[in-house]
Amino acid sequence: MVDAHRTFVIVGAGLAGAKAAETLRSEGFTGRVILIGDERDHPYERPPLSKGYLQGKEDRDSVFVHEASWYARADIELHLGQPAVHLDREAKKVVLGDGTALHYDKLLLATGAEPRRMNIPGTGLAGVHHLRRLAHAERLRAVLAGLGRDNGHLLIAGAGWIGLEVAAAARGYGAEVTVVEPLATPLHGVLGPEIGRLFADLHAEHGVRFHFETRLTEIIGHDGMVLAARTDTGEELPAHAVLAAIGAAPRTALAETSGLALVDREHGGGIAVDASLRTSDPDIYAVGDVAAAHHPLLGTRLRVEHWANALNGGPAAARSMLGQETSYDRVPYFFSDQYDVGLEYSGYAPAGGYDQVLIRGDAAKREFIAFWLSDGRVLAGMNVNVWDVTDDIQALIRSQEQVDREALADPSVPLSSLVAGRGA
Repeated sequence: MVDAHRTFVIVGAGLAGAKAAETLRSEGFTGRVILIGDERDHPYERPPLSKGYLQGKEDRDSVFVHEASWYARADIELHLGQPAVHLDREAKKVVLGDGTALHYDKLLLATGAEPRRMNIPGTGLAGVHHLRRLAHAERLRAVLAGLGRDNGHLLIAGAGWIGLEVAAAARGYGAEVTVVEPLATPLHGVLGPEIGRLFADLHAEHGVRFHFETRLTEIIGHDGMVLAARTDTGEELPAHAVLAAIGAAPRTALAETSGLALVDREHGGGIAVDASLRTSDPDIYAVGDVAAAHHPLLGTRLRVEHWANALNGGPAAARSMLGQETSYDRVPYFFSDQYDVGLEYSGYAPAGGYDQVLIRGDAAKREFIAFWLSDGRVLAGMNVNVWDVTDDIQALIRSQEQVDREALADPSVPLSSLVAGRGA
């Protein structure tokens, strides 16, 4: 079929969807491109929502993937503020909330994820917040500024990346911050206890109070306002606002009701896709937070909820939709900024999947690289206030070769010299 007579529909107007649409045009596709989003804002990037924008260091316009006029210039049809509510695979139609039915020849699901909700009394109070969307960040930014002015207390449920980044932002405004975390350290499942403790120390030095191995059982309020919170240890903690930062769930409703193959929650959830990002339906693809993709390098299925996956996965999905040979094997990558600490993490080292954490540099000064190893092979690496090493770290991961551990720990040995086939 000639491109001009084909219609490619993208459900999900986030970074992955926007980059997929951009790539379809840059690769020469001349048919209809329809981009559907349930938010009224044009596609934007999410990292600023818990970093620069939330901190008041970046303005609202800085978060958008393209300026609003770009979509018309690229001849991309936008349906914003309209959720896709039904997928008819047999008729190859997507139905929107207002009843509009859109035909597709190829369909990309980039529906993302949504915050998990706390199932305890009091979560309906106006002072309970989530952080996933630009509107959430706008509201939370104003709340943090108010707490800082009034010496108010922010209570955060969850010591993952979002929880810690918001804690740092809140302290920057001068708010009092308490974090309640059911595991023994921050980022316990991602980084393990050794490195997690370093982040607990970092935040404690900036005045954040932690309650580890503790869960919230109730949020106490009056007339919609948060007044305090109770924990399973019987404590009552002061709180004028609460952030639920307990993870995100993939938005799979369209896939589920239309019978596409899914991955169960126990294994990470999401829409099952192959290395070309194709679902169990050959005309439907999935990408970003919602996609559980077979990773050809790592030999496992991964669902990655990070910016780089949307940035790189969107173009890969677009090329696959165009019939190009595609094998999406990017090494998982994310970054974080907290106070004066910046870090980048590459790789995949699940709990129980590694046998050693090796430190290169000075962890006490927070200038180091941590490596997660299994049988001498690098599974993941995180550089903390050490820069321009991501390519070398990813090359070590890709090599899947055993490395000299003593040399790996020695900052005087160039990382590039440890990669098979690469010289110093």
